[in-house]
Amino acid sequence: MTFANTTDAVRAWVDGWAVSRGTAEPVPRPWGFTLDVGLPNEVARHVLPAADEATVRKITENATAHGIWLKTFVAPQTLEAWLPSGWALAGGRCFLMAVSLPTGGLPGDVPDGYRLSSWSRAGVTRVLVRAADGGFAARGQVAVTGGTAVVDQVETDPAHQRRGLGRLVMRTLARTAAQAGARAAVLGATVEGRALYETVGWRVVAPLTAATRVGATAL
Repeated sequence: MTFANTTDAVRAWVDGWAVSRGTAEPVPRPWGFTLDVGLPNEVARHVLPAADEATVRKITENATAHGIWLKTFVAPQTLEAWLPSGWALAGGRCFLMAVSLPTGGLPGDVPDGYRLSSWSRAGVTRVLVRAADGGFAARGQVAVTGGTAVVDQVETDPAHQRRGLGRLVMRTLARTAAQAGARAAVLGATVEGRALYETVGWRVVAPLTAATRVGATAL
C-alpha cells in the first residue's frame, strides 16, 4: 500500500492541493479539514475523510451561503441520501488515486512536433506541452509536501489527445516529484482521468464525491 489507510491519503491530498492551488492553510476539524479557497464558486471546502450522515447533515444545515463545498470519500448514492434540501452532488463521478513514485528513470520521449517545458514557483512545478505552432497541447502540475506529492490540473487539449501527451505529463511530474524527495503521490481523478492514470500505475484509494449548495428554483 502507498498509504496506510484512506485518512492518510486524504491528509496528503489536502495538504498538497492547498499548496498547488494557493489556498489558505487547511484548518483541522474534529471531522476533517476546512480550506478557504477564495473563488466565487468555491469560497471554501470542507473535507471529510470518514464522512457519516450525522456530520454531513450538521455541516450542510449550518452552511447557508453559496460557494461552500463538501468533499467526501463515500459513494455518490451514499452522500446524496444524506444531503438536505438545497444541496446536490457536484463535480461528477471522481476518485482519490495514489501511486508509489519511481526513484529514477526518464519520463519518455516527447512526440514529434511537440515541445516540453517546466518551471517551479512557490512549491509547485508546472509542466507544459506546446504544439509545433506554439499553441497549448497539454499540461499538469505537482506540489510536494513532506514525502508526498499531489498531482493536479492535468489536461490535454482535445485536438491533441491519443498521442501520448497525458502519459508524458504524468511521467514528467512523477520524476520531478521523486527528485524532490517524494516517494508517493495522490490526486483526485475524473472517470476520464482515471483511465489515463491507471495506464501509468495509479490505483484507486476511494471514491471522491462532492456536494455543494444549489440555487433556488424560480417560481
